Amino acid sequence: MEILSEYELRAKCLPLGTEEYRVSGDTFVMPGAKEYLRERGIKLVVGEGCECKDEKFNPMPQTAIKSGGDDKYVDYETGKGYSYKPENMTHIRGNLLVSKTHPRIAFRGKLDSLEAKIMETQIVAQEMDRGDVVNDLEEIYGFVRTVLSAEVNEKPLGEFKLLGMDSGRLRYASHHVHEEFGIGHYVPSYTMGKLCVALNALRTAVRETELSAAQAFTKENVTDRVDIIEALNRLSSCVYIVYCRVLSGELHG
Repeated sequence: MEILSEYELRAKCLPLGTEEYRVSGDTFVMPGAKEYLRERGIKLVVGEGCECKDEKFNPMPQTAIKSGGDDKYVDYETGKGYSYKPENMTHIRGNLLVSKTHPRIAFRGKLDSLEAKIMETQIVAQEMDRGDVVNDLEEIYGFVRTVLSAEVNEKPLGEFKLLGMDSGRLRYASHHVHEEFGIGHYVPSYTMGKLCVALNALRTAVRETELSAAQAFTKENVTDRVDIIEALNRLSSCVYIVYCRVLSGELHG
C-alpha cells in the first residue's frame, strides 16, 4: 500500500490550473493531502475514475507493535513498526514516520513559511506596480518548491540558475553590489520604502530557512545535504540582489 502525505503532494509542484489528481487504487491519501487538494479545488481520483473515500483506510488506535508483516507504519530512525500512526508522529516519506519535532519536519515548516512570505512580498510589489519584482519572486517561489521536492523525495537538487545566474554568479553579484548596482551595502531602514523593507524581511526568512536546513541535515559534523544548504545560501543572495536592484532604482531614480 502506498501512502500520500501533504508534504509529498506539495513536493510534486502541481501546476496552477490543475483540475484533478489521480492515484492508484491501493493508495491511502492522508487527510492533510486531501485538504491540500480541496483548498485548491483539485478533484482527487482513485484508479479508473472512482473518487477517493475517507473510509478507504482507517486504522484504529492500537498498542504499538514491533515491525512485522501486519505493520502499516515504520519508524524512520529505529525501524520499529506500528499498526497505527501515533499522534506525536508524522510522515517523512511514504509510510515512514518521525516525531513531529524532528528537524526535517521543522525544516519543511520553514519552507512552507518561506513560500507564504514570498507571496506576501509579491503583493507589496504588485501594489507598487513593480511587475518585474513580482516575476522575480515567482521564479524564487518556484525554486523553493523545487528544494522541497528534492528534500521530500530524497533526490539531488542538481545544478540551478536564478535570475539567469548560476551559483557562482549569484554569490559574486551579492558581494559586489557597488560594481553591479552602483550602491553600497546600506544598513536597512524604513526610509528605504515598503518594498525594500519587505524584501529585506524575505531575505532574513531565507536565512532562517538555511539555518533550519543546517540543523536538519548536519550530524556529528557531517552534512548529508550540502546541495540544499548551499542552494538556500544562494537563494539568500538572490533575494538580496532583487533588494539591491529596487534600492538602486530608489536612490538613483
